[in-house]
Amino acid sequence: MNPSDPPLPAPAQAGAAPPSPEPGAGLPSAGDDASSSPPEGAQRCGLVAIVGKPNVGKSTLLNALVGQKISITSRKAQTTRHRITGMRTRGATQFVFVDTPGFQTRHSTALNRSLNKTVMGAVGDVDVVLFLVEAGRFTLGDAKVLSLLKPGIPVLLVANKLDQVHRRGELAPWLRDMQERHAFAEFVPMSAKNPKDIERLFGIVEKYLPEQPWWYAEDELTDRSEKFMAAEMVREKLFRLTGEELPYTSTVIIDKFDEEPSPRHGRMLRIAATIVVERDSHKAMVIGEKGERLKRIGTEARTELEKLMGAKVFLEIWVKVRAGWADDEARVRSFGYE
Repeated sequence: MNPSDPPLPAPAQAGAAPPSPEPGAGLPSAGDDASSSPPEGAQRCGLVAIVGKPNVGKSTLLNALVGQKISITSRKAQTTRHRITGMRTRGATQFVFVDTPGFQTRHSTALNRSLNKTVMGAVGDVDVVLFLVEAGRFTLGDAKVLSLLKPGIPVLLVANKLDQVHRRGELAPWLRDMQERHAFAEFVPMSAKNPKDIERLFGIVEKYLPEQPWWYAEDELTDRSEKFMAAEMVREKLFRLTGEELPYTSTVIIDKFDEEPSPRHGRMLRIAATIVVERDSHKAMVIGEKGERLKRIGTEARTELEKLMGAKVFLEIWVKVRAGWADDEARVRSFGYE
């Protein structure tokens, strides 16, 4: 960015007051900003939806806002498949962030219909929406997500990956075009990997949240269970270590999640997981030569789960073929998709 570049046009200011809640129970905090709860009258709390096309950085942003990894990331589009709620309590304000799957336009399978239903359900009942795009770009996928946003809810245009834009002046015509597409409440240029930008985003979002009591304990980070997080962590390693070779329809089911007391480790978890693929060739791909790839998936997932859950983890992983599962409504639901 060049200091001599012309300033960006000021965004249209808006600021609608907001509505509504919902509950949960999750992982322990990694340490937080407030040491004691302020009186209820001084508290703010509200829902913040993070929306955007697949692979635009929604999960990276959620993890940065929560301060700990609760949503998996990979280069593969459609990594996030569920509505994942992450909480962060700072001072008198509790932010309840909702990460959504990227809206799917390329394939009409039962799985994709389920994912799109999740996105549409999340954007309608929040206090503010963070519409995430890559700075300077706007695609058909972005337009599809923008068309889902309901009037009356403030939308912040979050231009992510600002560090990849070399001259500020390049953004001015793009921003004017974006303002013609939607009456954005504010424009927030940033990089989700920059702590100062994350800090600034908290200050911007806070004023859109209503004054009301918190919905969660101040040390809670997510409403998702540890069992859910175990499946997600295995799926992340699966996608990262198979790259583009493996079709996106692969999924992970947790068959066993048992906790045992351990004098040596304090806490011990025994987890059995099944990776479900659609073809025998996919199964061979996941297992790898002499089982090396499956072993690496298990090792990396176990290491991350031990760090996340503060426990000794024993993890077994199996691979099964279920042809056509992603286009079978009943099986999609049985695998935990809404």
